[in-house]
This record gives sequence, structure tokens and C-alpha cells, in this order.
Amino acid sequence: MHDLNDTIVAVSSPAGGVRSIVRITGPETLSICERHFEPWTLLDANGVLEGSARIGNDLAVDAQLYLFFPPHSYTGEPLAEIHLHAGPILVEALVQGLLARGLRAAGPGEFTARAYLNGKLDLAQAEAVNEVISSSNRLQLQAAETLLGGQLTKTTAEVRDAMLDLLSLIEAGLDFSGEDIEFISADHAAERLAEIATRLDDLLAGSIRCETLLDLPAIGIAGAPNAGKSSLLNALLGWERSIVSHEPRTTRDVLSGVLTTERFQCVLFDCAGLLATADNVLDELAQRAAVEALHHCLAVVFCVDAAKADLREDRAIRTLIRPRSVICAATKADLLAPESLHEKVRGLNDAFNAEFLPTSAKTALGLTPLVSRCESLIAADGSEPRSESTALNPQSEISLLALTARHKQAVTEAIENIRQAAAEMNHGRDELAGTLIRAAHQAISEIEQQPLDEQVLDRIFSRFCIGK
Repeated sequence: MHDLNDTIVAVSSPAGGVRSIVRITGPETLSICERHFEPWTLLDANGVLEGSARIGNDLAVDAQLYLFFPPHSYTGEPLAEIHLHAGPILVEALVQGLLARGLRAAGPGEFTARAYLNGKLDLAQAEAVNEVISSSNRLQLQAAETLLGGQLTKTTAEVRDAMLDLLSLIEAGLDFSGEDIEFISADHAAERLAEIATRLDDLLAGSIRCETLLDLPAIGIAGAPNAGKSSLLNALLGWERSIVSHEPRTTRDVLSGVLTTERFQCVLFDCAGLLATADNVLDELAQRAAVEALHHCLAVVFCVDAAKADLREDRAIRTLIRPRSVICAATKADLLAPESLHEKVRGLNDAFNAEFLPTSAKTALGLTPLVSRCESLIAADGSEPRSESTALNPQSEISLLALTARHKQAVTEAIENIRQAAAEMNHGRDELAGTLIRAAHQAISEIEQQPLDEQVLDRIFSRFCIGK
């Protein structure tokens, strides 16, 4: 691990934002702020200061300074955040100037590592910071926030207490084995071990891991150029993932997002508009990528512009894709009057020998039935829909958690030891059962704080971003 006596600095804001944030923490934080920034004036009652951050000898930029003092700072040390509206070149010059004055560039996750080492977070909460940062959808974010809030620590603490309570009764019985005293019967001990194992099983069952996105079912959106695919993708996701333009062939690449509902998740992607015949090499490459992506997905939403008169191109394109399942969507339905739309959809049904669903990204017409059809296909494929409302119910015993691979390994190891301990109790081998319970307790204890060598800690925090 790095030297905690160093004062470190890093940019902690994402690239391309309106505001840039430079973070400093360590014993020299306050003296650095006093010596190398223009006089600050109190901006508001929260202690935010306003002034100028000096960049080089002849340049200063307006900035705001946020100071956090131990023990209430994030790292447990003096911490400062410099907020400024400046381009990346000026921000980099500011950081380089601070490094020249004796500060050290922070390593990946070093701010959070200091919070852990200074007792501000347990290890499970520290890992949750990275899960929050890397979350790509609302379900993952809520699971990571639950982990950050200490739910895993609380649950495992209760399980450890149950283990210790049972272990004390078993070992008391061993100490008085020569006397006619029974502190707990084998059957009762086995029942309590089963309860502990069930609690740990529930912890795994109620978890979500970011890696599961790799296994989510995929649903593609396909059709001719300018068929409304990008607008439909954005409408379903609820944000502008894809560029929308009246110009055809705006989308050249495969663009994806995670569609999350109360019942299921899937990867939804939009690709380049398909062509009956590619005009050039660029179109051919885009089409090849699109067809390849559609070939591997669970289902395809095949889009046809409902207001389009000539369907020859669309019929040719339909022959290019051979998905396992297809949902036909008559897009841009808002452009037609209700009577005309009804006739047009009937004509599409006849032309493609399929049932078309009228949809409009602008008015949300047909979006709910479209999502329901996606859910039915996912369920039929064998992917159990997730009841998010149940999983995230604050009244439930275990809220949805973002477990890391390390957490899962520890819980799995504990479950195996607990089940073996129950088997040993049933065979009258109480001493061996006690040893296995101790092993389970140790495995669970290592989740949040028990002694870990520096190599393990370095490996955990190396996955973080710089400045976090």
C-alpha cells in the first residue's frame, strides 16, 4: 500500500464535464491550500470558499474550495476539493503544479483505500464505492447503494453472532462432556445450522453482480434506414442512447443499452439500418456488423415505417435477418390518422405474413405491449424474470446487494462449512463440527475487515478509477 503520510492529488471528475474537480487529501492539505491559492472568501454557510487557483506564475482561474476536516471527511484526513470551470489543459496544469510542490499523484482507488484504512468504511463498503461508479443501470446502482449503506455488513454481523452463540453452546458441552449436562441437543444444533445456511443462501440469492450483464438476453432493433429504430431505442431506454436524425444512415455502429423493468432486464441494441444492397465499403461493413449482432440475439424487433408506401426494400431486408424470434413494429404511427393507421397495419400484416404492433416513440403508443412481448420471449427462453419491486423492498429481510466475486466466494465457503458442521453434529462429532463453524465464521469475517495482507488490498483497490 502507499504511504499514508503522503499528501495526494487527482482529478476526480469525469472527462468532458462542465465542472472539473481536483481532490487533495493528506497531512499537508491545508498548508497547500493556504500557500498556493489566492485568498478565499466564504461563499455560503456550508463553508464553501471562493477564490482563485493559481496555475503557474502568471495565470489564476476562478474556483471554489470545499474543505473537509477529520474525523468527518471521506478519507478520515484533511481533504480539499477544488471545483473549477476550466478546460482539461488548465486542469492538468493545475495538477502538475501541485505535483511540483511535493504532492504525489493518487493511485487507483487510493482515496477510498485511505477511508478504509482510517476506519471510515469497512472493506465491503469500500468495494461498494467502485460498484456505484461502475453501475450501468438503475438496478445495479440501487444494489450497490445498498451495499454502500452497510447492509452486507449488518447481515453478516448477525450471521456471525448466530455462529458464535451456537459455537459457545457446543464447546460448553464439550467442556462438560463427562457430566450429565446437555447445553444443546444435536438435533437442535443441526436446526440452527440449517437456519444459518438458509440465511447465507438467501444472501446469495438476493444479490446482483455487475458481471451478470454479460449474461443478459439481447434483443436487437432492425429495419431499413430511417425506419425509426434509434427513436424507438431511446424511448424504450428512457434516455438518448442513439443519435436521432431525419437523415438516413445516421447510425453506423451497434449501440446498446440495458432495458430494466420491474420484471426483467435485457440488453437492447440498435444497429445500422440494413440495406437490400450495400452502396460502398462503409455501408457493407456496417451491415455486416449489424447482421452478425442480430444473428446472436434472442429476438429482433423488426421496424417498418408505418407511413411508408413502398415496402420492397423492407421485404428484402426482412430476408436478411433470421432471428429465433421476431416482433414486428409499425413505427412512426403518430404520423397517421387512426383510420389510416388501422388500414396500414392490416396491409403490413398481409405483406409480411406477421402481426405488426403500431408504435410511436413520440407518443409512447405501443411501447408497453412491446415491452410485454419482450418479457414473454425472455421468459419462454428460460430466463426467469426478476421481481425488482420485491428484491428492493426495504421491508424484506435482505435487500438486493451488489456482491463482488470476493464476497460470493466467502459466503459460499461459509455455507459449505456450515453444512458439513451439521452433518458432523448428526454423527455425534461435536468437536469437528465446532472447528467447521469456526472456519465458517472466519470466512464471513473476512468480508468486511479482518486482517488482509497488502497484496489483497492492492488487488481490490486497483480496480478503482483514479481520484476515487
